[in-house]
Amino acid sequence: MKSSFSNIIESKTPVLVDFYADWCGPCKMLAPILKEVKDELGDKIKIVKIDVDKNQPLASKYQVRGVPTMILFKDGKQLWRQSGVLQKNDLLGIIHSHQ
Repeated sequence: MKSSFSNIIESKTPVLVDFYADWCGPCKMLAPILKEVKDELGDKIKIVKIDVDKNQPLASKYQVRGVPTMILFKDGKQLWRQSGVLQKNDLLGIIHSHQ
């Protein structure tokens, strides 16, 4: 049986996965940016937050070495990834380039 995470990233809608940790300052800076992106794009994107401290096997599977790390998936394929904080317009540009 597939994991629920596998089912999520196989979506035809792009899925932006934010690997974060509660103790991470840059992760806290990224959270409101992701909310603005979701508010602007609505149903055109899914945003999933994964706490690396509570989901270490998943973070390890995707070789997340630092937080925040964002990975964009569509149809189960990894289209883009980056560690660190991006501004809203930069993130929107990346998402639009992969739709």
